[in-house]
Amino acid sequence: MAWNLNPLVDSTDLEHLKTRMEQLITEAEKLGKDYRGKITSLDAKRLLKLLKRIEKNILERESVLKYARLKYSANSLDPEAKQLSDLGRTAEMKIQQETAFAMIEVTQLLTKNPELVDNPTLAEYRHMLEVILRRAPHILTEDQEKLMIQKDRFGIDSFYRLQQDWLTTRTFKIKIDGKLKEMPYGEITALYEHPDRQLRKESNRTVYSKLEEDEILWASAIRALFGDHLETCKLRKWPTPLTQSLIDNDVDEKTIKALMDTVENHVELYRRYLRLKTRLMKLPKLANYDILAPLPDMPDRKFTWGQARTLVIDSFKSFDPEFADIVDHMFEKRRIDAQVRKGKSSGAWCASWLSGNSAFILLSFNGAIGEVFTLAHENGHAVHSVLMSSKLSPLNTDISFGVAETASIFGELLLAEKLIAQAKTKEEKQEVLAKILDEFGMTVFQVSARFFFETWLYEATKRGEYLDGKTISKYWTKARDKMYGDTIEWLPEMDWEWTMKVHYYIPRFRYYNWPYVFGNLFVFALYRLFKEQGAAFVPKLKALLASGSTKSPREMGAELGFDITTPEFWALGMKQAEEFLKEFKSLVEE
Repeated sequence: MAWNLNPLVDSTDLEHLKTRMEQLITEAEKLGKDYRGKITSLDAKRLLKLLKRIEKNILERESVLKYARLKYSANSLDPEAKQLSDLGRTAEMKIQQETAFAMIEVTQLLTKNPELVDNPTLAEYRHMLEVILRRAPHILTEDQEKLMIQKDRFGIDSFYRLQQDWLTTRTFKIKIDGKLKEMPYGEITALYEHPDRQLRKESNRTVYSKLEEDEILWASAIRALFGDHLETCKLRKWPTPLTQSLIDNDVDEKTIKALMDTVENHVELYRRYLRLKTRLMKLPKLANYDILAPLPDMPDRKFTWGQARTLVIDSFKSFDPEFADIVDHMFEKRRIDAQVRKGKSSGAWCASWLSGNSAFILLSFNGAIGEVFTLAHENGHAVHSVLMSSKLSPLNTDISFGVAETASIFGELLLAEKLIAQAKTKEEKQEVLAKILDEFGMTVFQVSARFFFETWLYEATKRGEYLDGKTISKYWTKARDKMYGDTIEWLPEMDWEWTMKVHYYIPRFRYYNWPYVFGNLFVFALYRLFKEQGAAFVPKLKALLASGSTKSPREMGAELGFDITTPEFWALGMKQAEEFLKEFKSLVEE
């Protein structure tokens, strides 16, 4: 259950890695010597040569810098990991500074010669060049871009690092079976879905009351990050705080408006499920610690690591043998770190390893059914990564975050199918369907609340409103209630739920939230297509995943016969959720 990072580097010796990072900086400097001031005069053939050179450098530095990041993520308390992480972040900053000129000059070249985008010599990079042109009005001078990189390294980047370090080093005391236990964050959060209602309540109260104690820290970070982004919008001439996210995710505002309008118009779907769950749990009202709780009389199932591995691999095999082979490789080569330990990064994620045609997954596995779904989700990301990297060059693997969720959520649905097929009782089927609906509700509706929350914080900052902890909490609860209405009774400590959402603290990654909503509804719509077409759908999904960032999400949808700019498309995802709800309700009423 612990990953093996050694394949990333030819030596794990700290001095060797330091020397290698210095060599990477030198290689970046050489790129500058060879090309600075010359790119704007390149023809198509020489531009292609430059792009290939940039990709070669990306692959050469990827592994050692990834090793530094992943080693620290696995254990931020390890002194060597701390030192290595700092060396890696410094090297990345210097490399970015040395190579900032390249895309600035490429942008200038394309602005002057837009016909290059359609030149056959550059055909494999056509869409990437289109995106560069879209970014063109927002590019700064080389000196300004360098200054931005340096400013971020010692400014807003630090808030992200601080938030991660703070959570990974906190421990929480809670009584279990009459004994006081001290748990790291990654372990106590597993209690949020415990069958014991009082334990769920106390784990939520324990975590969020402690986070509230540090409200000055969290509010200070939020003010800095949101204020910095608004100033960056002025500097880069982004019309709205959302503009950067739209460009980075390769979509337009019309699409996101259709998406969020669809969510608002379907909140009653989620509330109907919550009211049904309230009835099943025989409660007058659901509390926040019941939203993801297992239903009463459900089997108290715990999965071993071996059982989880078999389930996930078999689920992907039911769709396509190649998918299963990729997932099996992830386990066999120890690309997954699932141990629970103090100092480990919170949450779950998958990091692509392009040069190794593989990936690395981090999560905390305690054996709950939800964690088996997380394992399937992250291995879906790995499948996506391998299909891309085996066919595309690095500059064509910069997929939008909405599309990035495709294989992962699809993997969860495949796992659900497998678990339902294996279910021995009605209760086991209910458990799986409740899990699907719980996750759908959280991803589509609760995450949408974060979209509105973030929007309101930017508006408040523009008005000059001072965002102390209580004010931020006011906007959080307002956004939350927009989705949940009066279906939930909230612990007062949950006003501070916003403090632990890592994405609010990631620099240069604003509006992280809507891509998850996009991804979930996108996949639910695709899943409906799969149910209709069966095996004929398999090559279509594989082609979509393998296309990386060579096509926009809008083009991907169009090839499947969808128009993602319309509410009608997003409503297809809601219809699939409605089907799951009907199936769940029919089991309840048997």
